Amino acid sequence: MKQYPMIDKKRTAGRIRFFMRYHGLKPADIQAYLGLTCVQTVYRWLDGTNIPSVDNIYALSRLFGVRVDDLLAGNEKIVPLSSYCKSHFRILMYYENLEKLEKLV
Repeated sequence: MKQYPMIDKKRTAGRIRFFMRYHGLKPADIQAYLGLTCVQTVYRWLDGTNIPSVDNIYALSRLFGVRVDDLLAGNEKIVPLSSYCKSHFRILMYYENLEKLEKLV
């Protein structure tokens, strides 16, 4: 039975954690930016228990300066960009580094 595409909570948590570290942000900073009442919400995202709402994913993508797709990780195997666009070396390196960092987290 084929599984339909789903968001991988743990991998998405790793991506959010990566962008927070990159920008030097702490969970309390994210809480304040999004106007959340409890910082535990952010911690639940970071440990992969929950994922942010669509509105919060969108707001985080704007805060980090990335696309929504850069924050969300799915359960499907990612096709390497090199097979589609060798001329976009910078984009390729970005995704390769993102995948390497996900494995470390």
